[in-house]
Amino acid sequence: MNMLYDSESFAVVHIHANAPMVGDPEATDGPQMPRHGFEIVDKRSGKEVYLDGSWAEMFQIHINAWQRNTPSQEEVEDTLEGYATLAQMPVIVH
Repeated sequence: MNMLYDSESFAVVHIHANAPMVGDPEATDGPQMPRHGFEIVDKRSGKEVYLDGSWAEMFQIHINAWQRNTPSQEEVEDTLEGYATLAQMPVIVH
């Protein structure tokens, strides 16, 4: 799990859901197609959305573009706002 972005309004985490641990002797027995995804937390509403599959691929395109053309915080937050409209799950602290 890698924290990609953290502001007063949003947090974005890249999750390697099924990635085998380095040195894990059973790593070859696990799933062969890891399902990576992104969790976007809208701190203002207290809700989160998990993007995987084609949604994660689309979000990865944004991340790649951000790495090439460093965006302003406003541009990043505008993009995250669009994804935050998908957020339905309340954030629960364990």
